[in-house]
Amino acid sequence: MRAIKLFIFLLLITFSVSNVNAGFYVNETDTADYQLVGFFDLRDRETFIQLTNITSENRTLHIQIFDVENNCNENNFFDAYTPNDTHVYNIREIITNDGNPSGVVLPDNAYGIFTVIVVDESNFEIVGNLRIEDSNGYEYRTNLAGIGIQDNYTDPPQSYYLNYNTQHGISLSDVVGIPIDDSNAGSPLYEFQAANLNDVWMNLDVDIYDLNEVPFSCRNVIFACTDQDNPLLEGLLEFVNGGNGSEEVSGSGSVASFEYGINNAIPHSKGGELLCPGNNISEGMARLTMIDWADPTEWNFSLFLGLNNGNGRGSFDLVWMNFGLN
Repeated sequence: MRAIKLFIFLLLITFSVSNVNAGFYVNETDTADYQLVGFFDLRDRETFIQLTNITSENRTLHIQIFDVENNCNENNFFDAYTPNDTHVYNIREIITNDGNPSGVVLPDNAYGIFTVIVVDESNFEIVGNLRIEDSNGYEYRTNLAGIGIQDNYTDPPQSYYLNYNTQHGISLSDVVGIPIDDSNAGSPLYEFQAANLNDVWMNLDVDIYDLNEVPFSCRNVIFACTDQDNPLLEGLLEFVNGGNGSEEVSGSGSVASFEYGINNAIPHSKGGELLCPGNNISEGMARLTMIDWADPTEWNFSLFLGLNNGNGRGSFDLVWMNFGLN
């Protein structure tokens, strides 16, 4: 009954959004794209990312890997794909499509961002997915986010929505946000940027709704390619809270991280920060509303939600985003 009620609640939100010429969207690659982003994790986990060139022509891909724990350090390589070619990358030991070492060697506990750009500026011709195997026995699986299509929008989504519950023993969460500067994603560089924290971040206001549709206000959070040990973290917080981003600043971020847990009822899998500390709602929906971002002309942001029971059950999905919500 609770699940039905939550489903109806989400439908009502969708219908109300349509009345203000807005709509929901999930940027996953069920269909192809030319710019993909995803998440990798080697903290007692293994990550496998599969890419496929669905065209009848050769394609060259620029692949970048940003290690959060190493101050968002970037590693990168180029890889060639023949027509209808598929390759799986084991992030623990990255081998190129032709069977040679990629030159990228990551530390045992690395985690962060995996990105793909088709270097000849072709159209929607690459699909990708990821699989993360946790040592506790559960898996996360999802499509990579296709972000090229977001170039059709002039502003970021105004809100992101994720629903959750504790059914079947779900007790832990991973809310992973991937902000990317794509100003150099086209010719001649074909590269993303994420390491300069002052230039790549998203600041969002968090609210949690229970099954009675009652909202509970949480704190503002910043997503950036950083952990709590990054020496640039304090500078990022000062920069954002000083209103040095866009002209639409209407609040401040109290914490910055690459990943969060939902609340005290479903904390972070790796003991990290929470979206809503002090909140114990075990079934409901979180809404993350955009406050500010680094540069409205060079934005790209993808948000994933992982839920697991710390044993054999896990799910990992891109969350819903909304353009034009008031």
